[in-house]
Amino acid sequence: MDHINGSLGRKLNMALVGGGQGSFIGRVHNVAAILDNRAQLVAGALSSNPERAKASAPFYDIDPSRAYSSYTELVDTEAGLPDGERVDFVTVATPNHTHFEIAKAAVEKGFNVVCDKPMTFDLDQAEELVKLVEKSGVVFALTHNYTGYPLVRQAREMILAGELGEIQAIRSNYIQGWLRTRLEAEDQKQASWRSDPAKSGAAGGFGDIGTHAYNLARYMTGLLPEEVSCHLKSFEEGRVLDDYGHAVIRMENGGLGTVTASQISHGRENDLFIEIDGTKGALSWRQEDPNQMMVRRNGEPWQIYTRNPNAPFIGELAAASCRLPGGHPEAFFEAFANVYRFAYDNMIKRAAGESFETKDTIYPNVYDGVEGMYFIQQCVQSSKENGAWLPLKHPLARR
Repeated sequence: MDHINGSLGRKLNMALVGGGQGSFIGRVHNVAAILDNRAQLVAGALSSNPERAKASAPFYDIDPSRAYSSYTELVDTEAGLPDGERVDFVTVATPNHTHFEIAKAAVEKGFNVVCDKPMTFDLDQAEELVKLVEKSGVVFALTHNYTGYPLVRQAREMILAGELGEIQAIRSNYIQGWLRTRLEAEDQKQASWRSDPAKSGAAGGFGDIGTHAYNLARYMTGLLPEEVSCHLKSFEEGRVLDDYGHAVIRMENGGLGTVTASQISHGRENDLFIEIDGTKGALSWRQEDPNQMMVRRNGEPWQIYTRNPNAPFIGELAAASCRLPGGHPEAFFEAFANVYRFAYDNMIKRAAGESFETKDTIYPNVYDGVEGMYFIQQCVQSSKENGAWLPLKHPLARR
C-alpha cells in the first residue's frame, strides 16, 4: 500500500461533517475524496439532527461507532485516537453559517480541513480563520472545484506564461434558472437556506455562484483587483437576497473584468463560462462543455484545445490533472477530485514533517476564502451605495 500515499504508507482517513440523507454536495465530496484511492471515509457527523446523523451513516459505510451526533463530538473523540487511526482531515459540507465554527474546531485540534465555499459567513470570520490556520500549520483547501478542470489549469499556465500577452478584459459569468420561482416558499431544502440571510450570509446568488465566477477569473489570470462597482437585485417578489447581479472590476494592471451571476434565467442550468482577452490572443471556456477550450488570434484559424494529457500542446499541470486519455470525457467529479488530489500531496508532506506551500497552491486555499468573502462584502456594500466604487484588493490576496 506504500504507493498510495508515499511515505505515509496508507490511505488518508477522512471525516465528513454534513452530507446527510438527501444531501447533494456531501455525496459529491465523498466521491471526489476517494476517487483516486488515496483516502477513505471513516467517520462523520452527517447532520445537525443527532438521529438523522446516525441514520445516514450506513449510506456512507461509516461504522456506527464513528457516526457522531455532532461535529464537536467528532473532533474531540477523533483527536484522542492513536495516530494512523484518527482522521487526517475533516470535510465541511454544511450550509454557510456553520462553516466557521466547524472548521475552527477541526483546525484547533490539528486536523487538516477541506471546506465548501463560501468559506465563512462573513469577512471577520474568514480573517480569523486565516490566523488559526497559520498558527496550526494545517492544510486548508477550499472547494472552488471549477479550478480543478484540466483546461482551466491549461489556461492558467498559458496566461501566466504570457501566451495571451497582457490581459485586458475578463468576462466571467455563472447563469442558472432554478430560482425563477420562489422555491424557498415551498420549503425546498437547497433554496430555503440559500435564500435565508441568517444562513447564507449577506448575498444570495452572488455569494453562491458569483464567487465561483470571480474565483475562476482570479485563478486563471492571476490578476489582482483594485476596485469594484456592483448592482445586485432580487427580481422574485418577496425574496430577501439577490437572485441576479453584475459587477465591474478594475484590475491592478489597468484591465477590466465583469462578473455576472443569475439564478432566474429560464432554461439555464450550471452555465459557468469565461472569456479572457489579451493583447496577443483570447480564450474562452465553458463548464458545461469542459473538455474543449477555444483560443483565438486575429488573422489565424481558431484553435480548439481538447482535454488530452498525451497531446504535445497540453502543459504539465493540465496533464497531471487528467485521469483519462483524450476523447473520454472528464467532468465535474474529476475536477472536484483534483482539489482533493493536490491537497493530499501537502497533507502527506505535513504528516512527514516536511515544509509545503500554503499560499500559492494549485488548489484554492484559506486565502482564496478570504478573497471570496471580501468580494461578497464589497459587492453588497457597493450595491447598497448605488454602484459606488469600493476597494477590492484584500491584504491577504494571492499575489
